[in-house]
Amino acid sequence: MIYAVKTMSGQEKNLAQILANKAEKEDLNIYSILATETLKGYLIIEAESESDVKELIKGIPRIRKVLPGVISIDELEQILSPRKIIDDLEKGYIVEIIAGPFKGERAKIIRVDKNKEEVTVELENAAVPIPITLPVESVKVISKKKEF
Repeated sequence: MIYAVKTMSGQEKNLAQILANKAEKEDLNIYSILATETLKGYLIIEAESESDVKELIKGIPRIRKVLPGVISIDELEQILSPRKIIDDLEKGYIVEIIAGPFKGERAKIIRVDKNKEEVTVELENAAVPIPITLPVESVKVISKKKEF
């Protein structure tokens, strides 16, 4: 069974290590403990039963509670499957360039190349619109409003 435990945000990795040590030392039926970047303030714990999880977190500071119910594998799959940044970008979005010589400039996406994982943008404040091709890691979406 898989359970979610509410923790203090920012302490997930430390708490996971503390709980793993406690589970090993006390020989509890805990199979795995997961702390992810995407789930702030929560740990995912695989255990024999909810009572094992409650025994594990008892007396540990910065842990709030065990959330009621069991988490299904399908719910976990959405958390654990990484999404590509390129899938969220579309023509017309306004972005900020976060790397390279144009860092800090705002631009409009004029083309998205999913195969090469690149976007072509035009700077917003440029006197002459010159297309610039950048890797997707170099831009951050500011507005999804499509402006043409």
